[in-house]
Amino acid sequence: MMHGKFHFDRQTIIRTLFLIVVDLLVIELSSFMALFIRFDFTMNPEMIRYLAIYRHHQILVMAITIIIFAFCHMYFSMWTYASIREMINILVASLLYMLVVTTVYTFLEPENHGMPRSFYLLSGAFLFAMTFFVRFIYRALREIKGKINPLVEPKRIMIIGAGSAGAGLIREIKANPSLRKKIVDLVDDDPKKQGMRMSGVEVTGTTKDIPELVKRHGINQILLALPSASGEERKRILDICKTTGCEMLSVPGIYQIVRGDVSISQLKKVDVNDLLGRDPIQVDIDSIMGYVKDKVILVTGAGGSIGSELCRQIASHGAKQLIMLDIYENTTYEVQNELRHEFPNLNLVVLIGSVRNTKRIDHIFETYRPDIVYHAAAHKHVPLMEESPNEAVKNNVLGTWKMVKACDKWKTSKFVLISTDKAVNPTNIMGASKRVCEMIIQTYDKRSETEFVAVRFGNVLGSHGSVIPLFEKQIAEGGPVTVTHPDITRFFMTIPEAVSLVLQAGAFAKGGEIFVLDMGEPVKIDDLARNLILLHGLKPDVDIPIKYIGLRPGEKLYEEILMDEEGLQDTSNKLIHIGHPIKMDEELFLQQLQDLSDYVQSEPDDIKRYMKNIVPTYSPKGLQ
Repeated sequence: MMHGKFHFDRQTIIRTLFLIVVDLLVIELSSFMALFIRFDFTMNPEMIRYLAIYRHHQILVMAITIIIFAFCHMYFSMWTYASIREMINILVASLLYMLVVTTVYTFLEPENHGMPRSFYLLSGAFLFAMTFFVRFIYRALREIKGKINPLVEPKRIMIIGAGSAGAGLIREIKANPSLRKKIVDLVDDDPKKQGMRMSGVEVTGTTKDIPELVKRHGINQILLALPSASGEERKRILDICKTTGCEMLSVPGIYQIVRGDVSISQLKKVDVNDLLGRDPIQVDIDSIMGYVKDKVILVTGAGGSIGSELCRQIASHGAKQLIMLDIYENTTYEVQNELRHEFPNLNLVVLIGSVRNTKRIDHIFETYRPDIVYHAAAHKHVPLMEESPNEAVKNNVLGTWKMVKACDKWKTSKFVLISTDKAVNPTNIMGASKRVCEMIIQTYDKRSETEFVAVRFGNVLGSHGSVIPLFEKQIAEGGPVTVTHPDITRFFMTIPEAVSLVLQAGAFAKGGEIFVLDMGEPVKIDDLARNLILLHGLKPDVDIPIKYIGLRPGEKLYEEILMDEEGLQDTSNKLIHIGHPIKMDEELFLQQLQDLSDYVQSEPDDIKRYMKNIVPTYSPKGLQ
């Protein structure tokens, strides 16, 4: 029954030795009381004779009993959180004790016919009762102390979800008064659970009753215990909760529930991801990552949000060698340290260099001969690129072109480009540059042995430059929260979703595809800001003002995921689609690409006009 690793610090050793001493006294007292009761509470000669027989084998019995207690986790349980499992352990230990004493005295004292038969039963019963008392008295004293000496007013808690996750939270909160939490309401939408009790807490209503219950009972914290709820269901409930002004916390996902990891320490703040109103993309990474096993993988932009997550996933799936390439050393160094710590056997190469440097790229390919390339390196910040459009072209277009030509030259198997929904009918130079990148990979796919594909993203929550960290910072500073326009909308996805899509694209790739994620409905940035303020228990325009500052250079009110002529083709993942390639004059395009490469080096003032000749759907503001 003993398993796992235990950390024996000084305090643990002292506590264990103390419990062993107490248990030795309990064993002694249990045996004495069993004989004392058997002989009618008198110390007559017969009792004294049996007491002498007992003491003759006392050390053996005590030693075996302590071993039994250790075997039954009696010294490796957190008795502050003791529950029915610990009581069962005590019962099992007591039954084993009875078996031991019966065996010892029957076989070692045959001439005396062992001890009185009642001795075995009574000593076992006393052992169970006194051990139970010793182990649970600490928990009882802690609870009494918490009620008699309250340091602060406990938070009044509502738990949403009368399932296994909710039960786990109730047990831990009740077992640990130091948390200073009082469970007032338990809410569940199952009609059969209404009025029922879970660990003494009554189900007082359904989710539609939340605002009334919060007001009536003075709730100031809501715990969402619905790990398996759909994205749509979570959004519906959170839309109700966010109007209450309560602090909101959520248990982890269903995977952690299955592993039994539900506890107060696992609670996390409800974040804006929960308000997107859709389930996260589910990709069975393990089943599709066979194509990276024993391969040399190169990730450009490896220090960025997407690039670093790609490196983590690839590192965990048996790549022969992982090459990280980035121009920015600080974040790359951090990711390098993380990967070396988490995957000590990984063959990791970390290189600093620019995708714009032809000789550097060629040397890397000649030296390492990568089988698969994930190209995440790019300038992505729209307003900054509007101010420095030539840099967007040099880095995004020419950098991608040089990587593509290197893959073709050195016979790389796959090349996956990280693209963006801003490439569709672009209004900014960043989007236009990414559209040219897509045209490059579709052109070269027809002329090369390498499979070239692109993956088109929406906005990535939590990435560098994402709007969410900006809003969080502004809320922490007391506002205002700045929104460019009350009607602006964007598609959103999380970093894990984006990376899972990239990895699946590599598995699906046959060459020339532009993979597109079904990201659900677009989200209004104004709603995003207001929801985030509400999730902090604050009121928009009251506690935190919202200020509209106007569209930034190159921004448009909404983004698209497809051009009209592209259409969609399904894949085996219903949330991942393929945009049909757009017909174009490839020879003309390659000539335009060469001319662009020459022209941009002269730092022209009209590069946006030049790009419009290559990307007819590009509509920069102020350019006819």
